[in-house]
Amino acid sequence: MTDLSFDCTGVRADRYAAAPTLLFRLRITATEAARVHAVALRCQLRIEPGRRGYRTDEAEALSDLFGERSRWGSTLQPLQFAQVSLVVPGFTGETEVELPVPCSYDLDVAAGRYFHALRDGEVPLLLLFSGTVFAGSGGFHVEPVPWHKEASVRMPVAVWQEMTETHFPGCGWLRLPRETLDALLAYRSRRALPSWQATVESLLATAEGGEPPAPRARLFPGTAARPAAVHPVSERTAP
Repeated sequence: MTDLSFDCTGVRADRYAAAPTLLFRLRITATEAARVHAVALRCQLRIEPGRRGYRTDEAEALSDLFGERSRWGSTLQPLQFAQVSLVVPGFTGETEVELPVPCSYDLDVAAGRYFHALRDGEVPLLLLFSGTVFAGSGGFHVEPVPWHKEASVRMPVAVWQEMTETHFPGCGWLRLPRETLDALLAYRSRRALPSWQATVESLLATAEGGEPPAPRARLFPGTAARPAAVHPVSERTAP
């Protein structure tokens, strides 16, 4: 039987991916320099929050996930991060590959809220492997990747921040039901607000007891006035 060992030597953000993606560098070693034709690899990634400390502001941001800090002894349990697969090309003895892990910035997902709450330091991750090995010399035989194969890595929080800033520079997003979006759109239209940011700021001001921004004048019925900063008009002297 071909025995494989796995090590994660690093993780980086894929700056050229179409969607937020992390690349985990894996070193795979076959015992006795055995010939491996291919590996159909599956990997489950887990966050192990109990393996790092937290600042006061981070703890406050994580209260919706783990409760009050006094309860963390029982609530700070591992979080599912991702489950991905990869076909590893053939090699003899040892190889290194990059494992792409698509990520979500959705704050309704527990892993997304966890990463968003962190300010610095590292994220303890556990990679659990399974799959199928095609190995052998002069032919091949099929073997499973044992369930106990795993690797640990501590990903810098800065890597996650770099990834999200690349795809959502200075921004985030919220997922809302269609009925709520329709109500927000109607509110924005009634007040002739120029952007979604202005719409949310108006609602926040109202909720805090302040006065919402005055609605802008409309140019024609059913259309909103354009902000002057968008299309500045030069003053000219009439002939």
